[in-house]
Order: sequence, then C-alpha cells, then structure tokens
Amino acid sequence: MTLQAVSPFGARRYNAWNEHVKERYGGRVQKVSIEAGFTCPNRDGRLAVGGCTFCNNDGFTPLYLERRQSITEQIEAGLDFLQRRYPETRRYIAYFQSYSNTYGEIERLRACYEEALRHPHIGGLAIGTRPDCLPAPVLDYLAELAQNHIIELEIGVESCNDAVLASVNRGHDFATSADAIRRAAARGLEVTAHLLLGLPGESRQSMLDGAARISALPIHALKLHQLQLVRGTALARQWQSDPATVPLPDELDCIELLADFIERLSPAILLQRVGSEVPPSMKLAPSWNLRLSELAPRVSAELERRGSWQGSCYEA
Repeated sequence: MTLQAVSPFGARRYNAWNEHVKERYGGRVQKVSIEAGFTCPNRDGRLAVGGCTFCNNDGFTPLYLERRQSITEQIEAGLDFLQRRYPETRRYIAYFQSYSNTYGEIERLRACYEEALRHPHIGGLAIGTRPDCLPAPVLDYLAELAQNHIIELEIGVESCNDAVLASVNRGHDFATSADAIRRAAARGLEVTAHLLLGLPGESRQSMLDGAARISALPIHALKLHQLQLVRGTALARQWQSDPATVPLPDELDCIELLADFIERLSPAILLQRVGSEVPPSMKLAPSWNLRLSELAPRVSAELERRGSWQGSCYEA
C-alpha cells in the first residue's frame, strides 16, 4: 500500500477524541466520576461470582470519590478537584464509571441519572456498562435523554476473541457486544467501546484482527487499555502463581502493538484513549512505568517513524 506523505490527523497521527470534542463543544469537556453503587451480573451470581479476573475498580477510581456521599455530593467534590486542575474546561459530564451502570431497574437508573443532570454544571452523562445489561427500555430511555443532553454510552467489549472472554470470566461473547452496539447506534446513541489488549490467550494476530471487527461496528469512539495486573485481582494471583500463563509485553512491544492496531482501525473512529494508568500502589506488573501522558506521544512518534497513521492499513 502506498502511504500519503502527510498524516490527515496532524502530529498525533490518529483521530483524537479530545480534538473532536474541542471543535464540537468549543473547548475541553471533562468527566466527573461517580460511584452510584451498581454491580455486575458476573459478580452478584446472575451469571457468575467474582467478576472479571482482571478487574479491581479501585485501580481507576479517583481519590476524590467518597462512596458514602450522594451523587450530588460526589459531583461537588469532583468539580472542586477538576476546576482547580483543568480551569480551561468548558463543560462537565457525569461519569458513571464503576461496574455496570445500566444494571438495575429502570426506576433506579432514572433516579441516578436525573439527579446528576439536575446539577447546574452537568451537561450530560458518560455511562459505563456491559453489553448484556442494555435491554430495549434502557436504550430507549438513554435515547430520550440524548435529545437534550450529551450522552456517551461506554460498552466494555474487552476482547473480540470468545475463548479469551470466557477465560477471564467475562460472561458474554463478542456477538453480544456487537448486538448491543448495533442496537444502541440504531437509536442514535454515540457508543464508545472498550478494548483491553494483552489478555491471556490473545495472540498478536487475534488482537489485530480485532481492529477489523471493531471497525465493522457502528461505534463513535474507542478506548484502548493495555493489560496491567492490579493487586487483589484473580489475574494478578494467577500471574504470581505461574507467570508463564500471563505473558506481559515490554514497553516497546506495547507501543508497537498499539501502532499496529491503530494502523488497522477505521479512520472514522475517534480514539479516546490509547492506554491506561493504574496507581503505582495498586499495580503489580508489568514493571515498566511509562506514564499515560507519555504513552500517547510515544505511539504518535512510532506512527510518524513508520510514515503511517490511523487507518493507513485499514481495509473496509
């Protein structure tokens, strides 16, 4: 394939969500995390117990969150923190992040979401959930909210490989994710998918094949996370017991994989994240400590070195 001389995405070399948001809303949009007390069907026994083997929500819960506070109180605490850290922010949206935030009776969902939306500084919602927790009435309600608010529906896909999903106790297959994404998009909802690269059982090729499978779905944006072992998880205990069963890439391998994946991803998909960061006190492995703020520039630099960018190897 002959590559163009200049990236269509500028120096980043990928279709960055942050740039899109600034253009769309006239400035930075910041998410205010909320812990609303939801759980998951593979934690409460409906599907399984114990949750996904890689999951410990404390690994990405902001320090300012106090779970005993009301939703309004959590928003106030988050705004106090974020307004000092990001004074240039133009809009805020409430981020229902931990566990599956559409897993509950519709009346409870309404009460939680609408309490957040009543706050005068909150202009919308980002709702993290699983693909098997999106029945039609919930999607209809979210589509109704989207008439007047920013609504970002974040669906955890995690892998496009059914054997891998089963091995990490995910409790659903890729077809379930594809179906949920299509049903949400059919209602006009903007879907952000999550993928976790490097789970045990994935090969490099299976992850790159995932770029094509994700690109075939009507998603608005994508979050990529690299595998990190968080203390207190089943996967961390598995690695401690037998490291060979949980192979971990080194820093350069991770950057090369991300670049390979992004080259094969549809250029129409916005990239919200190209990696994640776990607090050092909770991270067990890998041992390399590339900060999240450093990871994205390193990926962009690798794409530049290759003379490529998001979608340069994409085949529709």
